[in-house]
Amino acid sequence: MQRREFIRSSCIACLGLSVGASVLAGCTGTRYAHGTLNNNGMLIDIAEFETRNKGKRPYVVVRHDDLSYPICIYRHEDDTYTALLMRCTHQGVELQVSGDQLTCPAHGSEFDNRGQVMQAPAPEPLRTFPVSVTGTQLFIDLRKQA
Repeated sequence: MQRREFIRSSCIACLGLSVGASVLAGCTGTRYAHGTLNNNGMLIDIAEFETRNKGKRPYVVVRHDDLSYPICIYRHEDDTYTALLMRCTHQGVELQVSGDQLTCPAHGSEFDNRGQVMQAPAPEPLRTFPVSVTGTQLFIDLRKQA
């Protein structure tokens, strides 16, 4: 194989790998849902956790125009749920979610899927809300902290 052919085939292989990786990463992206807000809290369909292939998503991020920060809802193995306000307790920056943790892009604080601090400088756990299942919907009680 000549040098020119080697470089060309290597570049094509690298391009193929990077495109394939981005397609696979898109399959596991964050699901954003829009909840229905009422006086006491927010309703979200449990179906938001379902994937196209009948699997279950581990979390859903709920946004609403009347909320200052989104809420990340984690579904645990026993079909219980944890609702976390995506606001870092260090300086109030909106968190980023990835798998079973939330990370602050400003200073690196990390929280687990129940809101507990895993990495400082965050001084305290995330605000959590009680979640109850009502038929095919989840009710997130925004009046209280869990």
